[in-house]
Amino acid sequence: MVAARETTLQELLEGSKQYRVPLYQRTYSWTKTQLSRLWEDITQLAEDRIKHPDASHFIGSLVLAPSPSNGPTGVQEYLVVDGQQRLTTLTILLCAIRDHRVAQEGPEHRDRINQQYLINNWKPEQQRLKLVPTQADRPAYVACLDSTPQAGGSDPVGAAYRYFSAQLLTMDDADNLVDIDHIENAVISGLALVSVTAQQGDNAHRIFESLNNTGLQLTQADLLRNYLFMRLPTRGESVYNALWLPLQDQLNSKDLELLFWLDLVQRDSRIKQTDTYAGQQARLDRMCTEEEIEAEVARFSRLGVLLKSILDPTLEKVKEVRVRLRRLRDWGTSTVYPLLLHLLDRRDAGSATSEEITSAMLVVESFFVRRLLIGRATANLNRILLSVVTEMDQTLPVDKAVLGYLSTGRKYYASDDEIRKGLRAIPFYINGRPNQRSLVLQWLEESYASKEPVDLSSLTIEHVMPQTLTDEWRTALGDNLDPGESLEQVHEALVHTLGNLTLTGYNAKLSNSAFAVKRTQLATSGLLMNQEIARQPEWGRSEIYDRADSLAERVISVWPGPLPDAQREANPAWDLMNKVLAELPAGSWTTYGDLAAIIGSHPVAVGTRLATMPAPHAHRVLQVGGTVSPGFKWLDPTRTDDPHDLLRAEGVSFDDHGRASEAQRMDLEALAQLIGVSTDELPTATPVTDATQETLRDRFIEQLIALQGSEVAEATLLVLDAWTKVGGRNEYGTGQNETSCFLIAREKYEENGNIWPAAIYPSGKFEVVFQHLRIRTPFDNLDMREELRRRLNLAAGVTIAAAKIELRPGFPLTVLVAPDARDRVVDALQWFYAKARAGV
Repeated sequence: MVAARETTLQELLEGSKQYRVPLYQRTYSWTKTQLSRLWEDITQLAEDRIKHPDASHFIGSLVLAPSPSNGPTGVQEYLVVDGQQRLTTLTILLCAIRDHRVAQEGPEHRDRINQQYLINNWKPEQQRLKLVPTQADRPAYVACLDSTPQAGGSDPVGAAYRYFSAQLLTMDDADNLVDIDHIENAVISGLALVSVTAQQGDNAHRIFESLNNTGLQLTQADLLRNYLFMRLPTRGESVYNALWLPLQDQLNSKDLELLFWLDLVQRDSRIKQTDTYAGQQARLDRMCTEEEIEAEVARFSRLGVLLKSILDPTLEKVKEVRVRLRRLRDWGTSTVYPLLLHLLDRRDAGSATSEEITSAMLVVESFFVRRLLIGRATANLNRILLSVVTEMDQTLPVDKAVLGYLSTGRKYYASDDEIRKGLRAIPFYINGRPNQRSLVLQWLEESYASKEPVDLSSLTIEHVMPQTLTDEWRTALGDNLDPGESLEQVHEALVHTLGNLTLTGYNAKLSNSAFAVKRTQLATSGLLMNQEIARQPEWGRSEIYDRADSLAERVISVWPGPLPDAQREANPAWDLMNKVLAELPAGSWTTYGDLAAIIGSHPVAVGTRLATMPAPHAHRVLQVGGTVSPGFKWLDPTRTDDPHDLLRAEGVSFDDHGRASEAQRMDLEALAQLIGVSTDELPTATPVTDATQETLRDRFIEQLIALQGSEVAEATLLVLDAWTKVGGRNEYGTGQNETSCFLIAREKYEENGNIWPAAIYPSGKFEVVFQHLRIRTPFDNLDMREELRRRLNLAAGVTIAAAKIELRPGFPLTVLVAPDARDRVVDALQWFYAKARAGV
């Protein structure tokens, strides 16, 4: 027998209880994908509970088994047979809430949350923790529980703690109705779970298997179809032939499910795709006659035609509407679909014109582009887009209504002034998705309205001042430094800004060439923006700023801004800086310049801010050489401890001169990966024909030689040859800017799916893809990734920090030139291959 009942986290954790995750369970493995989904659910629930205090959200079940050691008194112990990932995540979130409230409100929250939900006070040490994770996760979990310097490390437990800490900082501001107390209340009392508890002597594992042995599931579209035709006992066949079959012919099962969800979202933006069937059924249950149900099927059929035009804009007859639909489809944000369906439906119903919906879509495109240009491409985007239809003013023409909604509140619809400032400072190249960055440059070139337009789709983004400075470029840039500036800081602040970027078909050929060489090539380009660059006699800070200013005015003329009364003064993104710092793992550090570059500010301004305003982990921000700033002071005047000692306790290494290890530095690229500012996809090995692979291989080698020289290219190819000899396969990518190479150890169709340890880029990086490996067997085990890191670090010139075990760190391809180092790398790859193939 089992007892199943609905419960809350508060009920589960209050009192003297302990939940033990058995040693045979897998280690904690939630990634940001699951964490962000849970966080969205919690913030939505917290908002709902402001008006509806009894609102709840079901998040799944726990299968528990009482411990054989339970007695009539003392701590009640349970084994967590299923649901340990969810329960562990929620207690980590409580640790983050506790520490945030202690820092922001007062120390009383520490004992309150600890004693109610996290520890069994006054109990023996072995019963102190209410949740006891697996042995492997325990040190990281206890570090978070006890708020030690090691809390928030680079392991999955630490990553979850850092993620929630960063989200709480972002959430906790005066403009937000949902404060941290609402969040805590939602977590403790609003999340509903089903607790399935076995009785003494029951086989908990058999229960678990029966709960999960559900077999092949019908899709939500299948369920809704069955429900609809169950409600049409006499008219079913004629409705099916006349209405449903044409709809089913137009849209596949996945798109049908999308249609039914889009229909619901236009009524309630909180509806999730997983609740589509339940939501539609509840709505349709209120209908009594077959005529009403038939009318709904007819409506679905009509909406299906409109959705087909959204998915395939070539079907739209009005050119201006077709262009806007295509551009929004190319942008790649599907959460705009509810609004697009609403706009087309309004036109279909005669309450909006083609001109009005075209104007509304331009506003949305402008909203996307302007957010990307100020470095806020993804901030709350999905919630904003899903709420447009339900929250915009329905009494206004649709274009005015969309503009009015997007202009109000904290939606990061950048004003003209923010665009002017942002284009000078924001690192455009690391923000958003690669295709979105390319689209902005393509659309800017199209705005020149050249009489001889060029096919822009095959062009790639070129850094005019290169990412890697040659001696020539260092001299040119160093001639105009201000007192106290370092060349590295100025380069980092400028290189990824829009003023330094363009499109070209000669990315590999131009490479790190001097500006005189690039200028000659750009002068022959068919792109007017390149011809403008070529008219400059030299290329440095002033030229990059001038071009940024010119492009800013073009952006302002092409993409309309928010309503004038909604514009505000552009300020540095201190909230984003705090989020970066909250996510910084123990055992790592960054610089004032790195922080300044990612938020579009200046190192001096960042230093001033950290010296005067509270910020998480401010002691982890060092000078560019890895030294603690001579002027560093704790904001708390009672603190006298040396920041060096705290950094060492967290795992940072210092040399005899007090310089932190460069390998442990989180530079601009690492910070972007860490907080998701850059949404670059992980390397994706997409199968293509052998002939295409041969072409890509040739392109890879051509780029490798052009960018790295023959010696480095030869050493790299020796590593690739060694990989194929051991049984691996080299897969060449189809990226726009360069052709990468993935070292494939296991194919997609094989057991446990595809896996590769590294990607090699002709621009000079051997990238170790820990971010990819953490969800691939057997390297989802942290110890396995650590062993790979250790083996690679045996090669001279390779120093991958433990703090980067969740990211995509790497080392320069020049390391491979030395035979001993190359052999060490090959040994590590051979070990990886054997482990990845074990049991296949």
